[in-house]
Amino acid sequence: VDRFGKKRLLVAGWVVGVPVPFMIMLAPSWAWIVAANVLLGINQGFAWSMTVNMKIDLVGPRFRGLATGMNEFAGYASLGITAFITGYIASAYALRPQPFYLGIAYVASGLLLSVFWVRDTREHVELEAQQSQPGPEEDEKPTFREVFATTSCKNRNLFACSQAGLINNLNDGMSWGVFPLFFSAFGLGVERIGILKAVYPFIWGVLQVATGPLSDRIGRKRLIVSGLWVQAVGMFLILATRSFGWWFLGSVIMGLGTAMVYPTLIAAVSDFSQPAWRARSLSVYRFWRDLGYAVGALLAGVIADTLGFSWAIGLVAALTFFSGAVVAISMREKSG
Repeated sequence: VDRFGKKRLLVAGWVVGVPVPFMIMLAPSWAWIVAANVLLGINQGFAWSMTVNMKIDLVGPRFRGLATGMNEFAGYASLGITAFITGYIASAYALRPQPFYLGIAYVASGLLLSVFWVRDTREHVELEAQQSQPGPEEDEKPTFREVFATTSCKNRNLFACSQAGLINNLNDGMSWGVFPLFFSAFGLGVERIGILKAVYPFIWGVLQVATGPLSDRIGRKRLIVSGLWVQAVGMFLILATRSFGWWFLGSVIMGLGTAMVYPTLIAAVSDFSQPAWRARSLSVYRFWRDLGYAVGALLAGVIADTLGFSWAIGLVAALTFFSGAVVAISMREKSG
């Protein structure tokens, strides 16, 4: 971003994504599928990251929660809608190639809009940098190593956000791996397990359009702390009960808690980083946050194998509650 600008990286992300639907449609072996997922990951890292950064640049400090909430809502709503449409196409026709025609349309639209419609937001950042007043301890042009250290641990507010993001995605990774097996162990069928797994991201995705702007009004800290604790309550409820109705309620509560946390953390990182190095700080935060998916899946899998599903769920719920306590102690609400 600092060298080439956000628009160029956005376009580059879509260019990398162009081969993906074709590779999956025509894949003669699993190696092609793996390679397509690598390209899709690069596309995600470039394109999605730039949409977050550019929206934050455009709205300014007052409406960061609104921008991140709308961005996450649009992404997850599209994810759900596309999953439904492609599932219908696959059931009506075949798994390949018909469902991936939609992917071709998406990648073509994303690339064309990025090239011809989107404008770079560099001037917005420069204007905000001129208006902002960095503290005496803050270097206006730190190295990436310094930004990594600051975002990860040196700045108490950014540390609180980074660990909260990691734990948030850790429990999400656990939920995808362990919850279906936990529900199945008590005799729940595939259809009802699918409902429980769908309601969590649905609530999470839809409510972000409200929780993001709410953080602009009431502050980031209270939403992050309460959201993590609400997630923990949802997990403990699922762990303590043995019926579909209670599990459904627990999944709804988890979705609510995640919606409170997810866009608010991105807005908080933006609050506590200077415009000149905000994009790098957000990249470090997203590194820690998305690392939580892998850590959560591996940690929960090891614990489930050695101690059982209940221990895995209980430990992750306790970690989530503890993460909220860390934010409550470490983070200071951004003033002004």
